[in-house]
Amino acid sequence: MGIKRTFDAVEVHEGAPLRVITSGVPTIPGNSVYEMTRWLEENDDQLRKLMLREPRGVPALCANLIVPAKDPRAKAGFIIMEQTEYPMMSGGNVLAVATALLETGMIEMHEPVTEFNLEAPAGLIPISAECKDGKATQVTFTNVPSFPVYINQEINVPHLGQVRVDVAWGGMFYVIIDATQFDGLKLIPESGKEIIKISALVTTAAQEQLSVEHPDFPGVGITVSIMHEPSPNPDRDIRTSNVMLSGEVDFNRPETWTGALDRGCCGTGTSAIMAVEYAKGRLAVGDTLMNEGLLGITFTGTVIEEVGLHGYKAIVPSVGGQCWISGYSKYVLDSTDPFPEGYTIGDIW
Repeated sequence: MGIKRTFDAVEVHEGAPLRVITSGVPTIPGNSVYEMTRWLEENDDQLRKLMLREPRGVPALCANLIVPAKDPRAKAGFIIMEQTEYPMMSGGNVLAVATALLETGMIEMHEPVTEFNLEAPAGLIPISAECKDGKATQVTFTNVPSFPVYINQEINVPHLGQVRVDVAWGGMFYVIIDATQFDGLKLIPESGKEIIKISALVTTAAQEQLSVEHPDFPGVGITVSIMHEPSPNPDRDIRTSNVMLSGEVDFNRPETWTGALDRGCCGTGTSAIMAVEYAKGRLAVGDTLMNEGLLGITFTGTVIEEVGLHGYKAIVPSVGGQCWISGYSKYVLDSTDPFPEGYTIGDIW
């Protein structure tokens, strides 16, 4: 008897808590990080649950597992883990991984700029990090091609009626919701419960009514939403609020309309919104979009180029922001622990 598993982690945040796991998992088979992700999901999902559920996690937490890159152009690979899924890509998590690797010396830092590649499940992600005095002060990544699937689509949402949405890929498929269509709603922390309620209902309705699948990632459809409104700050373009659902939503049971607000600023959501704005003619190649999260954390998105992707008109976006290390942790699983996959309780989950 004794300790069954141990994990070392770097705790990082950009508003949102983002954990970077650096040890504790044996070799994972696969010829790419995508294949490794699928293996982990099917064979060792205990890791995700242990890290993200109580007593080691909270609903807003995301985690990343550092793995050897399979693409020889990459310095490291990482598997992204969230409360209900293994995303192909996540902007905030990219920034967290890059920051942790640089500031702990796992990747050698060069001032004033360090450039390298990471391998995400979605593929190769180029990184350019501005560095000063041992700190990554601004990390910018070139994202995967991002494209819209539905523009100005009306769906019928129980309890809300007709709601206008866009759906786009920015590394995950987002239901993009204009918050101004809901009277009195403002994207501020105090409106968190209302934002989650609307987001849960709209996301679930969109999943049921809109057919979506990424051509390169079979079975990957709509999993998350992002709401937006004009920013009240003159030096920022939009304010957004991303919601990660806690589980399946039953329209007839309000207690299931739950999730966690993104405390930071969503990078893949920024990319998805930029793809929609480009399709609507409101952004052009070379234009930037300054996105502000609920706490005032900002990401800067830039349209790098237009590309074709399996018949879709896509853009290649870059997104830049900053993360901060908040701690270093060692987690253990005692062999007698009655909750070997963690647990959730209905008061906050």
